[in-house]
Amino acid sequence: MRAKLSRLLLLASAFALAASGAEAGWQDTASPYDVQRLAKLEEAKAKALGEAQAGSDMDVIRAVLDPAPISGGALAGHWRCRTIKLGGMTPSMVYSWFSCRIADRGGHLFFEKLSGSQRTSGWLYPQGDGSYVYLGATSMNSEKPHAYSGSGASAGATATPDDQIGVLSAIGDGRARIELPYPVQESTFDVIELKR
Repeated sequence: MRAKLSRLLLLASAFALAASGAEAGWQDTASPYDVQRLAKLEEAKAKALGEAQAGSDMDVIRAVLDPAPISGGALAGHWRCRTIKLGGMTPSMVYSWFSCRIADRGGHLFFEKLSGSQRTSGWLYPQGDGSYVYLGATSMNSEKPHAYSGSGASAGATATPDDQIGVLSAIGDGRARIELPYPVQESTFDVIELKR
């Protein structure tokens, strides 16, 4: 009887471990450095907006960052996208529009910028509020796309220059944004604006 009960307990423990592994989220992939960076999203945004005040792009920046009702609809499909950099080396920089895509890959959403000299791509992890945590990496168009390194930064570094962490949220009908706090290079805060 005891042996049977022990086997049942062992089997239940194995199922619990398997279930917890299947439900692993972005926190299991992200480096501690990036978890801290994401926790400072609002701080980075406020600092970058202060730095961007000296520039001439505030109308564009406000249109992307000001709150708007979240609309439903599938994220998967093709988008036009542009990157907006705030603070850091310049007050702000608004780039041209490029082609992006969000694809369903085996039940998980994957974002990628498909055109332009700088590319970015990575996985989207759903949050309970309708937003998604983005874990990705940048690369040049002539390179094989880089993958998010997580805790794999080399030589004791806390981050690689390519790693990105952010939050994707809808900002209106056919519009969304990915907010990227404290990029490793160039700026204080980046936003990737997406439009259908």
